[in-house]
Amino acid sequence: MALTEYWEGSQKYICDLELAQAFHMARVLGMPLLIEGEPGTGKTELPIQYAADQKLPIFVYPTGSKSNVEQFVARFDHVKYLRDSQVEILNAQRQAKGLENKLSTGGRSTESLPDYVVKGPAAQAYSVPNSVLLIDEIDKAPREFPNDLLYALSHRKLVMPESGEVIEISEENMPAIVITSNREQELPTAFKGRCVYHYIQFPDATLMRSIIEKHHPNTPERVIEVALDMFYQLRNLGLERAPTTRELLHWLKYMQTFGGAEAIEKIKNLDGLGVLIKTQTDIEKVKKALVESGKLIKTSNYFN
Repeated sequence: MALTEYWEGSQKYICDLELAQAFHMARVLGMPLLIEGEPGTGKTELPIQYAADQKLPIFVYPTGSKSNVEQFVARFDHVKYLRDSQVEILNAQRQAKGLENKLSTGGRSTESLPDYVVKGPAAQAYSVPNSVLLIDEIDKAPREFPNDLLYALSHRKLVMPESGEVIEISEENMPAIVITSNREQELPTAFKGRCVYHYIQFPDATLMRSIIEKHHPNTPERVIEVALDMFYQLRNLGLERAPTTRELLHWLKYMQTFGGAEAIEKIKNLDGLGVLIKTQTDIEKVKKALVESGKLIKTSNYFN
């Protein structure tokens, strides 16, 4: 098992009770925690903030369309090995000619194969007791990638390519493994079966207020209230890509450069719309709503 103290968040991260329990369960059982949810709900920030708060090393693998287990675990640098082999031959020839100066291989030796193993995030995390390992946005990876991870994540032992070096970690020293997904594609059932699963619901206005207060503690109350009202109205417009928590925080950071009254007026007029809305279709939809209503802000109260 990894470090199993119950973690409920930090000064910079709010961890609700269900998420805290899922994260604790995963660490107690030595299983990966698979977190799904829409973008901007704090999935990636959980392991980052946990590592920072607990002062633990973190290793990150951002997945993409070309992700494979070799990148994740370790690969053998054949190019460097071949180059060093050629250098050693040249040095032998120079020595035969009586030349003392040798070409450098950077301290590597072709007789020591581990010198040419490039360890990926998994091998690095398994080499450091009680570290944190983040596999970010696994749904962007090829379909076979999560299936190929099953063995690597189900055993506490990794074998390095070519060298045969074994990296093994005890149950007590297992890294805390967090895997995130935006659900761009469904993950294999067998893979999900090896994980503790949690879906992060989008924060309601009350929780969002608490998140804002952690990130922007000096923001005037009225500015927060108006920004939240506008933000949730935008999310209810049926946009292609609704604004997320991250974008709201960026918007408020920008608004802090103005005085309270001026910031409120700018929020009502949707100044800085490009921070919140990321497609031209959605921008046109928001502008149409503004034209039809005169202004988007209404008397709705999301705190009731």
